[in-house]
Amino acid sequence: MTTHVLRIDASVRRDGSVSRRLTDRIVARLAPETVTHRDLATPLPLLDEAWIGANFTPADQRDDSQRATLALSDTLVSELKAADTLVIGLPIYNFGVPAAFKAWIDMVARAGVTFRYTEDGPEGLLPGKRAVVAVASGGTQTGSEIDFATGYVRHMLGFIGITDVTFVSADRLALDAEATLAAAEAEVDRLAA
Repeated sequence: MTTHVLRIDASVRRDGSVSRRLTDRIVARLAPETVTHRDLATPLPLLDEAWIGANFTPADQRDDSQRATLALSDTLVSELKAADTLVIGLPIYNFGVPAAFKAWIDMVARAGVTFRYTEDGPEGLLPGKRAVVAVASGGTQTGSEIDFATGYVRHMLGFIGITDVTFVSADRLALDAEATLAAAEAEVDRLAA
């Protein structure tokens, strides 16, 4: 049962966005008790030298400036940890994920916080969560050789321990938007709450 959803909308379009329309429908279908919404149309800062320096300084040795530098990242990680389900609205831009979504990934994929390295390779530290990703694309077919978005998302979520990932695709909207959207909405309606 879904109790707490972290909804992440990566479309820069607030109005008329297919991925937002699908995330609305998914959240309604899951009917969680709590929804935390992270709208990436208000962009996150990109990583810089100060962020890297702060992140790789042991937590107990960080100064006030470094703690302030990591404050947004810490908030994003807390949102992620609190949720049992992620609902991600993901348009495909130029065959990949939007820059704003990549910035979110960069802020939450932190060694020792959301993953760790072991003798057997990396281990995600956020197991037991579910992700439902609503993909919207004008011409890129999900799972095709030119889709560099969904494989990346599956890999990065798995990297931090989230391996239960479902994609709902409204892809190739430029060919037949009405039929594509209807098929995606039917997929949402079949999701287990």
